[in-house]
Parts: sequence; structure tokens; C-alpha cells
Amino acid sequence: MTKEAAFTPTRHAALERLSAFLPHAGKDYAAKRNFDLPEQGHPHVSGLSPYLRHRLLTEEEVVEAVLGRFSMSSAEKFIQEVLWRSYWKGWLELRPSVWSEYRNSLDAALSRLSQDPKFAEQVAKAEQGETGIDVFDGWMHELRDTGYLHNHARMWAASIWIFTLRLPWELGADHFLRHLLDGDPASNTLGWRWVAGLQTRGKNYVARASNIEKFTDRPIGNGLDRLARDPGPLDGPPPPSRREPPAGGTPRPGAVTGVLLTEEDLSPRVLLSALREPPVAHAILNSTHQRSPRGVSAPVAHFAAGAFADARTRWQDKMGAPGPDATDPVVIADWAQALGLDQIVTAYAPTGPAARALSHLDRMLAERGIALVQVLRDWDNAAWPHATHGFFRFKERIPDIIGHLQR
Repeated sequence: MTKEAAFTPTRHAALERLSAFLPHAGKDYAAKRNFDLPEQGHPHVSGLSPYLRHRLLTEEEVVEAVLGRFSMSSAEKFIQEVLWRSYWKGWLELRPSVWSEYRNSLDAALSRLSQDPKFAEQVAKAEQGETGIDVFDGWMHELRDTGYLHNHARMWAASIWIFTLRLPWELGADHFLRHLLDGDPASNTLGWRWVAGLQTRGKNYVARASNIEKFTDRPIGNGLDRLARDPGPLDGPPPPSRREPPAGGTPRPGAVTGVLLTEEDLSPRVLLSALREPPVAHAILNSTHQRSPRGVSAPVAHFAAGAFADARTRWQDKMGAPGPDATDPVVIADWAQALGLDQIVTAYAPTGPAARALSHLDRMLAERGIALVQVLRDWDNAAWPHATHGFFRFKERIPDIIGHLQR
């Protein structure tokens, strides 16, 4: 992904990418998806992840388009990749304390940064791509410049960060989350845990020089001889017990209603279809900056702001009068009270900053006699309850999940 192949934060751009990729979603993707080819603009992957992350384009739309062209068996690998995102979200939604534990460990690592200059220098060199492992440094530059990395490159980079540079995985995950346009609490956190050997207990991912040389077209340069050869997985506590999957809420008919958009879901058709009467107004609650205690990069903030603006432009005629574009839940609560709303309807936000912001908002609204209704998409309701174990058990249910939605 070169600088020229930037991601435009609109649904129109997402649909153009989907249309261009569709002919390659079958055997071409299955055969070539693992190749990290930044010099060619990553031609064998869809580049849809920033749009799916914000749901400018939905998983269901992508799968429907692919199955309109290919059989399930022909496009199995790509459809599984789309469902990985749903699996990770479901897994974390059933075990939200894993996100809390990550943030607590991250806070401890950031505290060490402020107290240990030598450690801070090591982390800074890794983040800035100045380690002397040329291919790793190239990934760090691409991440910073474009807000994107190929999935295979993410795995290699995480492995080198953890096992060769021997830096805390939480700081690496935070660096990704600050710079990836598709930065997602579930996919990012659990992906790093998987590389470290914490997610699938005792099984870590080790970056090999031979694998990197085979699957990337970027200059290899120096440093691959430094890669850790056979590092063991990191040690950590077992995953917590699962909670029940969320049920979501149902808007109350006849209530004076406002619609709230968050960065988790910018396709509000599902919200509007759940209402019997049109909403009187809408607002935005943007928690993108809360992905990291250190904030997010300018490209990440720009993409999220553009995605919100695009959604508002496309749907404002059906969402009522425009309200605030806020980063603080207090602003939304004050707006709702001043407008005399009975309820605010929003898309269910999975575990992460948006969910935390909605939790704060819910308490403030309740004190003012206003309901917050989080509508759960059928897609999430169908997929998340099956994220009970590893992905291989989950993927056995993919035909049922898709078939249920199609019916």
C-alpha cells in the first residue's frame, strides 16, 4: 500500500474497492492472500478493513456481494477472513475483562517508559523503525505513513517486537492501535495475544527469515539474522470465564427519539428500520481518541472524522435535525435533555472505547429519565454466541451463520 493508494473515508470509496476486488475474491485470494506486496499496492487483498472497522460497509454486504459471484467453496478463504473480525469481536464480547487487563498492563508499561530512559529509547527505536532490522523498520514506516499493514506483515512485526526485540506486547499493540486506520480493540488486542502465545495457550507465532523472504517484495536488507529462532510463548493467566452474549435493546414506539452515531457503526439503516416514527434529531459521539492513552495518529483521527461526516451527509435527511459532533458523553446527555428526548437509539458498541463512552452516557441519561437503546445487528447476534472457543470451531458454524441471515 503506497502513499498514493490512500484510503478515502467514504462509503463510495468502499464500494469502489469492493467492486474492484470482487473478481479476485475466489481462487486468486486463496492462493496469494499471504503475499505482502507494498511495492505493488497489495493487489491480492481487498483493502476493505478500514471501512468494515467503521461499518461504512458491513460484513453482511461484503459476503453477499462475494456470494453473488462465487460459490461458498470457491470464496471460502476470503469469507473466513471477513468472519475472523466477527469472531474476534465475539470472543472479546464474551470476555470483556481481557480488554481491561490489557489496558491495565499497558498503563504499567507506559509508566515504565516514563521512568526508564534506556527502555524508552528501545521502544522509540522500534516505533520509529530504527532497529537495524530493515524489513521490520520498513513495516513501521509503512504503518506510520499509510495507516495500513498487510495481515502477514502484522504477524511478522508483532513476533519480532515480542521475541526478538523483547518489548512488552502491550506497547506493540498500542502502537498498532494508534496508527492503524482499521485499529479495532478486539482484532488488534487478540491478534497480538495470539502471536505471543497467550490466546491459544502455548502456541506462539514465530517470524522466520525464510518465510519473510518468500512472501514479501519489500527490500529485505539487513537484520534477519537477528531474529529469535525458537522462542517459547509468553506466560500469562488463562482466559476468564465467558459471560452470556448481549441481547441488545428495542426502541420504544411513540417516544421522542434521537439517533446517535459512534465510530463502531456508520450504517444507520438498521437503527432507522427499528423505529416506527422518524427520529427528531441525531448526534455523533466519537471515541476514536480513546483507543490509546497516548491518543491516535493524525491519519487515524482524520479517517474517523471523514467517516462520520460521510455517514451524516448520506443519512441526515432521515435522521432529523443535526446535533453535536462530540467526544464527551456529557455533551450528548445535555443535548438530549435540552431537546426533550425520551430515548437515544444507537448501534450496540462491542467492548472498547465506544462501549465505555456509551456506558458513561447511559448512567447520565438514566439520571435524567432518558433511555439509551443499543440495537444489536442480526449479524453480530448470529455470530458472537459461537465465539466460545478457537476459530476452527467457530468456522464450522460459518455456513449456518450466513445461511441464517440469508433466510
